[in-house]
Amino acid sequence: MPNPDLRYSLVVFDWDGTLIDSAQTIVECIQQSARDMGLPAPEPERARHVIGLGLQDSLRIAVPDLRVQDYREFAALYRTHFLVREDAMALFPGVRELIDQLSAEGRRLAVATGKSRRGLDRALAASGLGAYFAASRCADETDPKPHPAMLLELMQELAVGAEAALMVGDTSHDLEMARSARVDAVAVTYGAHPEASLRALEPRACVASIDELRTWLRHHG
Repeated sequence: MPNPDLRYSLVVFDWDGTLIDSAQTIVECIQQSARDMGLPAPEPERARHVIGLGLQDSLRIAVPDLRVQDYREFAALYRTHFLVREDAMALFPGVRELIDQLSAEGRRLAVATGKSRRGLDRALAASGLGAYFAASRCADETDPKPHPAMLLELMQELAVGAEAALMVGDTSHDLEMARSARVDAVAVTYGAHPEASLRALEPRACVASIDELRTWLRHHG
């Protein structure tokens, strides 16, 4: 049962770079896929910037020399490289305990991610966290980040108002989505985007670890 005493009865998490340590793997897969197609590999900063965006936006920014008609081929190469590395990725320390604690407190939990539905379902099953999340939205199901659709749809599905929802993410795309949906946000600084770019969007807090996030929620959420 939801706990009426909680300020944030719904906590929505990004996945890659927020709950699971995957940002560097994503960067390497983007770079290798570009090389496979005979294109310049993007610098790490450029590749990191697109983490969390939908496929078309990611490729337009990260690999600007890629022709639109070649997006499908690039995506297939990326998936191949990612799947080879997927089993080596792990949840950040403390994530499993945090998710269990938030659920025990009576919070509803959800995921808003730039992953595909197939990719998220695979990740939820592999991590063993799937049962904790009441709902989720993926980039191939609705307007991708930074559009507010994911958050708006999750709040509608779970019957939670914006004042009772909190977005937790590691990119400016997460924070822009939250701002557009009029939802509070907390940025984690250990993921894909640099802390300065996150602070520029004025989240309620920036935290450097899962332990800091747990502490912040205990005092503010």
